[in-house]
Amino acid sequence: MSDRADVDVNGGATLGDLFLRAIRRYGDRIALVDDYESLTYRQFGTRVGQYLADFRVADLPRGAGLAQLSTNCADAVAVIAAGWIHGLRYTPLHPRGTPQDHAFIIEDAEIEALAIDTRSFPNAIQELGAHLTGRRTIIKHREANPREDSTGAVLPRGRAAQPPFSENNIAAVLYTGGTTGTPKGVVHRHRSLVANALIELAEFEWPPEVRFLAVTPISHAALGFILPVFIRGGAFVLHRQFSPAGFFAAVAKLHVTATFLVPTMLNALLDSPEAKSANTTSLQMLVYGASPIAPSRLRQAIDRLGDVFVQMYGQTEAPNVIAVLRRSEHDANSLERLASCGVPSASLDVRLLNEAGSEVGPGEVGEVCVRGPLVMDRYWNRPAETAATLAGGWLHTGDLARADDAGYLTIVDRKKDLIISGGFNIIPREIEDILNSHPAVSQACVIGVPDPKWGEAVKAIVITRQGERVSADELTRLVRETKGATYVPKTIDFVDSIPMTPVGKPDKKALRAPFWRGHARQVV
Repeated sequence: MSDRADVDVNGGATLGDLFLRAIRRYGDRIALVDDYESLTYRQFGTRVGQYLADFRVADLPRGAGLAQLSTNCADAVAVIAAGWIHGLRYTPLHPRGTPQDHAFIIEDAEIEALAIDTRSFPNAIQELGAHLTGRRTIIKHREANPREDSTGAVLPRGRAAQPPFSENNIAAVLYTGGTTGTPKGVVHRHRSLVANALIELAEFEWPPEVRFLAVTPISHAALGFILPVFIRGGAFVLHRQFSPAGFFAAVAKLHVTATFLVPTMLNALLDSPEAKSANTTSLQMLVYGASPIAPSRLRQAIDRLGDVFVQMYGQTEAPNVIAVLRRSEHDANSLERLASCGVPSASLDVRLLNEAGSEVGPGEVGEVCVRGPLVMDRYWNRPAETAATLAGGWLHTGDLARADDAGYLTIVDRKKDLIISGGFNIIPREIEDILNSHPAVSQACVIGVPDPKWGEAVKAIVITRQGERVSADELTRLVRETKGATYVPKTIDFVDSIPMTPVGKPDKKALRAPFWRGHARQVV
């Protein structure tokens, strides 16, 4: 009898194993559809094998860093799958990032290979040239025309990377948006991202037949939907750009049954000319998240699109599913329930803690802190920030929330966005929800600006709906009547647009910057 000390009998699957399972199981079903081609699972497997051959030719060792600059396309998914099957650690580059952003991440993450969607980024090699020399390998997308040099383009017959490679190896280094400073690389092992996929499968109310439309970048939250769709044998439809007209057309033409949107996209759909007449009868699950949505706007969305909404709450450090508000829990008659992000997901320990590290009571505000298999391993090469974020054995999210007696969480704001005016803690989101409830308001953003008397003053930035008008006096009166004088904005600016982060969140750092410039105290 041999003692196999190198085999963990309790070990789980890697992300590469899950991709291989789907390819083998679903053969001739449609796996991917993009703007240029459609691939069955079998054809997808061939494409993955070709990228695996590239990695072998480049002699990339397990654990090497693979980055990718791409829009949403079939080749991007094939590169991701091949990287995880080969045992590489994956780092996506945001398609809306600058060459400087990409260069920083390539250097910081110690990337050894870069895959490039040359159809969308024809100048990327030239722009990043100084950072792509020496040890770094460049792999161009095949797009819809696979090259002939596919020698050795085969998939492993068994599992992906063999032991000692396991779910405990690093799968990805995912960079935060950088709205609070230099972007940080969030390290996830295979086990946490597998947990993410399985929790999504358990917590979301998936349609029987999955045709998922991805209109947000798979470099960010949409990445987490690929494997759940593949595990169910569904089709993953990739759009390179979002527009309301394009979204509604795709839903109707392809009979899309599931999708993911950020609130700014959902607002754009509701305000679009197509909203009234578009055929969305096939849509059975619309997941939304990444930033808060006004309950009044969510109620409008339910009235227009039906009982299809699922809210997910998470962050890069604990992706997508810290908490979920299911379809059946969206009560259009309760704005309080629509403001909630749901209840903590199965297998996670989620608590609201005060500054002393003690759990707060129902209705009290505390920081969302998380333990469980979803949580990151650490920040890449940032031990001090890792220690601060994981202090006391909890992931400290930086989000402030309250819980009701039934355990439903409501995110009230980010700790860094809290406004302290005259000694009072003012939660911007509560004001934003009030402003967004006005029928003339399309979007509102609230920040704190310097004030010689109060320290900070409440300022609102408002976008009105097309063809609608509302005065600042009317909006301040609405806030005063709803919340009280302390919460009333001292000033309201009406604008045509609000700056957004690359992941679709209002960029409050950019909004605050001009007001705090030159002040000794900086609120960023």
